[in-house]
Amino acid sequence: MAKRLIPSLNRVLVEKILPPTKTNSGILLPEKAPKLNSGKVVAVGPGGRDRAGNLIPVTVKEGDSVLLPEFGGTQVKLGEKEFILYRDEDILGTLHD
Repeated sequence: MAKRLIPSLNRVLVEKILPPTKTNSGILLPEKAPKLNSGKVVAVGPGGRDRAGNLIPVTVKEGDSVLLPEFGGTQVKLGEKEFILYRDEDILGTLHD
């Protein structure tokens, strides 16, 4: 079994961030509360190539929090964890505190 997946070309491996089900003080949050479809970048590929053969680097880096599309990506399971593999251009943006 693979311990680490290194995406090819302009692919990005993302671990989805699950929203908390209760607050720090123990109050349960409703399931219908608005949720942000976000994830944490686990691994990135080297980037794609243009027609001239020049390298186009990936726009995100490992550890970035990103905004994900509602649909898309390829489900990948490594061990007990589930990840989603996206193309760089499918990621909607990065999230900053």
